[in-house]
Amino acid sequence: MIAIPLTQIGPSDNQSYEYHWTGEYLEAHLLSDVGHKRKSNQDSCMLCVPQDDNLAQRRGLMFAVADGMGGANAGEFASRLALEALIEGYYRSPSQNLPDRLRDALEEASRRIFAEAEQNPDRHGMGTTLSVFVIHGDWAYAAQVGDSRIYLVRPKHPIVQVTNDHSLVAEQVRNGYISPEEARTHSLKNLITRAVGIRETVKVDLFSLHIQQGDTFLICSDGLCNLVKDDEIKQALENESLQSAARVLVGRALHEGGSDNITTAIVRVTAVPPARTFESGAEPVEVPKPGIMSRLGRLLTGG
Repeated sequence: MIAIPLTQIGPSDNQSYEYHWTGEYLEAHLLSDVGHKRKSNQDSCMLCVPQDDNLAQRRGLMFAVADGMGGANAGEFASRLALEALIEGYYRSPSQNLPDRLRDALEEASRRIFAEAEQNPDRHGMGTTLSVFVIHGDWAYAAQVGDSRIYLVRPKHPIVQVTNDHSLVAEQVRNGYISPEEARTHSLKNLITRAVGIRETVKVDLFSLHIQQGDTFLICSDGLCNLVKDDEIKQALENESLQSAARVLVGRALHEGGSDNITTAIVRVTAVPPARTFESGAEPVEVPKPGIMSRLGRLLTGG
């Protein structure tokens, strides 16, 4: 039996939470705020770091955000249960392929939440978004259900939204029916088309990305990305301090109204990551090269 690694999941009091961690080649900062309009925090965020070097080399380090939904305290319960089931399912999965382990773990989380809702009428219909990535050496593997997001900021490159939102409005944007600007204020922007636990089974998106020193990842709930624009996210993530970056992002969302819970998990690659063999089974994500104007600007400024 594989021991479960060091884990931090918060918040534990349905309000706010902050945690910082530093590793050999990674640094992370978690921050969750209840916001201005909600009485309790249905979001949960997590990091999971194997203390066993052999386990870390084989399975990697995990970071995630879940945004729960449901009456009473069902949303908080669903998001936390999803993260607990995710950790257990991933690190104890018999599968040798990393993307397969991620998919299996999210599917197991969906089964557990659905079963709990079936057994407890007060939690009927509960569910959660779930955005997670595992860093395995110089590769990151992401899994996505719902409309929480994973972003990447690489120095001197455009910001990249790694994941696709599973929402009605996002599908309309992808199909060209409305613009991204119209989506931000659309009356149905919170209507998601896929969630963990709503049904016993769930379809999981999987992504893979080759990472390098200087990369900064953000996992966030829609309480942040619905209110803070991509260029503002990029500017904040370029901050040298991850704590400052997280507080700037959450502060910006609060300034814009704080109408929902706001959660961030920021992870930075602080040193050259160890090389690992790529594991297939996830959609590759390409980081766009800097545009010609950006390159020209650096030439003129000596950057």
